[in-house]
Amino acid sequence: MSGSGNILVPVAFLSWPVIVMILYKKLDKRLVPVIAYVAGWMFLPCAAYDIFLLKNTKSTVIAYGVLAGAWMFDRERLLNFNFKYFDLPMLLWCTAPFFSSMANGLGAYDGLSAVLYTSILWGIPYYLGRVYFSEADVLKTLAITIFIGGVVYVPFSWFELIMSPQLHRLTYGFHQHNFLQTLREDGGYRPMIYMQHGLMAAMWMLLASLLGTWLYMTKSLPKKILFIPSPILLGAVIVTFLMYQSMASITFFLIGTAALLAGKKLKSPAVLLLLLLIPYPHLYTRITGMWDGRNLTGYIEKNISPARAESLQFRFTNEDSLIKRALEGSFFGWGGYGRARVHNEDEQDTSVTDGMWIITLGNQGIYGLIWMTLGIQLPALLFLRRVKAERWASPEYAAPAAMSVFIAITMVDNLLNAMVNPIYMVFTGGILSFVTTEQPPYRLTEEKEINLLKDIDVYMSKFLSDPNRSSTKFLT
Repeated sequence: MSGSGNILVPVAFLSWPVIVMILYKKLDKRLVPVIAYVAGWMFLPCAAYDIFLLKNTKSTVIAYGVLAGAWMFDRERLLNFNFKYFDLPMLLWCTAPFFSSMANGLGAYDGLSAVLYTSILWGIPYYLGRVYFSEADVLKTLAITIFIGGVVYVPFSWFELIMSPQLHRLTYGFHQHNFLQTLREDGGYRPMIYMQHGLMAAMWMLLASLLGTWLYMTKSLPKKILFIPSPILLGAVIVTFLMYQSMASITFFLIGTAALLAGKKLKSPAVLLLLLLIPYPHLYTRITGMWDGRNLTGYIEKNISPARAESLQFRFTNEDSLIKRALEGSFFGWGGYGRARVHNEDEQDTSVTDGMWIITLGNQGIYGLIWMTLGIQLPALLFLRRVKAERWASPEYAAPAAMSVFIAITMVDNLLNAMVNPIYMVFTGGILSFVTTEQPPYRLTEEKEINLLKDIDVYMSKFLSDPNRSSTKFLT
């Protein structure tokens, strides 16, 4: 197991699938993956724990629970899945480790094991997104739930901003990451809460802020949540997000909001298209050696922060050696076991891998990098092609529009970090189903509540009350 941990780690991992199956019995089946992924990702431990000979992380435990529950209580939905051409990039990405293992003589067993883990981490949430999140109301429910998740994280964030990141240690008995990396250059701390890294928590608060902002701007956010006016909650989430002091995440928030506003005000998808295009010149110039990043770090050093410039240049320098090592391997990469990492003359590992792209290039080669990039970006590309920008602010398209923008942001972030979140893959599957499925009429009714949770009357009538604005039902 990563970290020493206490008894709550295996208890949480073993109990979560049981909790998910109970939810399948009690709630509408379409709602369970929403709760399971959001709550599980927010509060399960950041650990790698071997149970029943399987390597378990919070990502795999959530996937096991939802898949097992769906198989037991909603099997027909799982079996009604129809493979389409746009599923091919994700399939090829999930199976890429097999070709890497075979190309490096590691054997079929090693390849199949790697495929299984990649499929659980990426493929299952994508698949669940495809089968559960094909309708506008379900995507809107997911967006509102994530925003509520951001609201829930506000007090936890402030606790760690003041007291330092301690919640994971106090709950599960160990720090999930190097504590020194939570210290900020101008004093204070960057919260981690129950996520692997402060940057991952910052991306979560970015997502909650972006979804909340766009739903509010498009009149798709309930007027009150937890008895509190939504604008107050949105302000609290955004202020808390800014206190994480993640320059990249704040920049992503501004660009993401600009992309959505460009669609609404200018009827132009140009900013979203730019976000989708950014990775390609970066990948090409870095892999070919045409750009070393020094002009960018020089600008940051002069105009923003010498410490941030030094950190970024350290990444670029490490990437240079990792790129060289990756290009010494095959088209399918080096496979597992750290074979893509760089060692000195004493056989000591000197690699520091940050970006998801450089990890993928080393392990799965150009082949894997192509399919990972397309697997992430294709839903946003199809949304861009099939939904005109002026419709992004409509109640039907508000949530999927914000999710599409965030998917584009995710791939840009993968150039810097490797913060894999299965909820992002739920987005990709859901948006693909949404834009390729004929939607029922999206009509507004004169109801007093947003009927989101059929079986939890208090939550339905109190927490998400909306007496002044009509909305469609998620459930009838």
